[in-house]
Amino acid sequence: MKIGTQSLSRIALGACLAMSSLSTSWNVQAAVNVGDVDIAVKAAMKAFNIPGIAIGVVENGKVVMAKGYGVTHLETQAPVNENTLFGIASNSKAFTATALAMLVDEGKLNWDDKVIQHLPEFQLADPYVTREMTIRDLLSHRSGLGLGAGDLMIWPDTNKSMKDILAGLKYLKPVSSFRTQYAYNNLMFVTAGEVVARVSGKPWAEFIETRILAPLKMNNSHAGFSRIPKTNKNFATGHVPYEGKLHPFFVDYLEDFQGAGAIASSAKDMSQWLLTQLSHGVAPSGERIFTEEQQQQLWQPHIMRTVSQRDFESTQRHFVGYGLGFAMEDYFGLKKLGHGGGILGMVSHVAIIPEKQLGVVILSNQQAYPALAAIANEVFEDALKLEDRDWVSELSTSYKEKKQKAYSALLPKPIDVVQASLPTEFYTGTLKSDWYGDVVIEKLDKTLRIDFTHTPLLKGMLQHRSGHTFLVKWDQPLLEAEAFITFEVDENQKVIGAKMRSVNNDITDFSFDFHDLDLKAK
Repeated sequence: MKIGTQSLSRIALGACLAMSSLSTSWNVQAAVNVGDVDIAVKAAMKAFNIPGIAIGVVENGKVVMAKGYGVTHLETQAPVNENTLFGIASNSKAFTATALAMLVDEGKLNWDDKVIQHLPEFQLADPYVTREMTIRDLLSHRSGLGLGAGDLMIWPDTNKSMKDILAGLKYLKPVSSFRTQYAYNNLMFVTAGEVVARVSGKPWAEFIETRILAPLKMNNSHAGFSRIPKTNKNFATGHVPYEGKLHPFFVDYLEDFQGAGAIASSAKDMSQWLLTQLSHGVAPSGERIFTEEQQQQLWQPHIMRTVSQRDFESTQRHFVGYGLGFAMEDYFGLKKLGHGGGILGMVSHVAIIPEKQLGVVILSNQQAYPALAAIANEVFEDALKLEDRDWVSELSTSYKEKKQKAYSALLPKPIDVVQASLPTEFYTGTLKSDWYGDVVIEKLDKTLRIDFTHTPLLKGMLQHRSGHTFLVKWDQPLLEAEAFITFEVDENQKVIGAKMRSVNNDITDFSFDFHDLDLKAK
């Protein structure tokens, strides 16, 4: 642990205690040292500048800790408690995989069913992959598509329908052979959510709420922000660090992501989810939700990833794999399962160690993900009798160093010799991506403007860089998604297309997959 109360000033400690929720359920006989965890959460909030955190810890079939800290919003100062809703983002993927496991149990589909058996319109660029893609492939990030490919169809908050999304898949170019490389892809889980809907006869959100959330008594959770009752104001708003200050930034908890990331939940409710997973599909009420046979499918690796030397030195990690909606690795000689989730200004973390009947969920309204990993490591430290380490200090130091390095290259370096551009009006017009749709370039008040027509947040201005290349500055700077756009012109100096890419991939979220666009003049 190595975090004493002396590492927090009396003022900061008092403030944290004042903001903490009093509604806490602790089992004093548990091996988890809840006192150490409590200190670690407060230390992480200070070290990473986090307004609010909620944590749930389960061990040996019981909730040993469910507690909120801090505030839901810096301006309203409403306290976080164990019932505060957060967007769990990609931790929703395990729910989608579990929904499909339930349908396998019911004999309505098989893991190795071809996707086209249930979604006849499903089509990828490669006819072979289209024909051979299975339900298992959808859930294991081995489609051959690149990291976040096509995410601009759903991120951030577009008006694309499920029909539009499925129709766009065939235009995304693969970056590796089918089933050979791991590459995280949200659209395959969006597709999996639609399989749930087609096979069950219920929309994905309704299936999740009626078949999983309700039996688990996750009564405060919902499969989409719009489904939260208007009377419930106990939800967190994300906060984005920008120019040395935290800025509240609301997004709708990735509702467009559906099966890939749309669920809103709380520490208390997610504790019920952890108990069910650790009981091999039996809810705390005693009702069996899915069979142990199907959980084995969810919890075994279907694709492997490369382990870094740094990870091995940190947690003795030898392997990292991905099952069906669950990531997995070895952790000091034990199998650990879980997932991370991220929204602009909000992150979540789930970690489960089945052999020890131990699980933790951490929800935060700031996007410093290593803070959550540090807290989880502190939860495991005493329970697993591990070496005493100050995980918060270790991870906050490396996180700040990495951020400082990334932000030092936030903007592109100046060009020594700037080539002239064409007159601005030459670049105006409509560009089209086969999978995204229209991107409009127009001249307003002597300034070139860009408009991603399906995405309200993606509006901005173009600043000339050199030749036919411009820097895209979005109207909403908290997106931190500056990009280059380079126009392609023909021999008559007429624009015939354009390419885009992010300025800094270490800062910009991978779901801004500008590089996957192949824009052509319409």
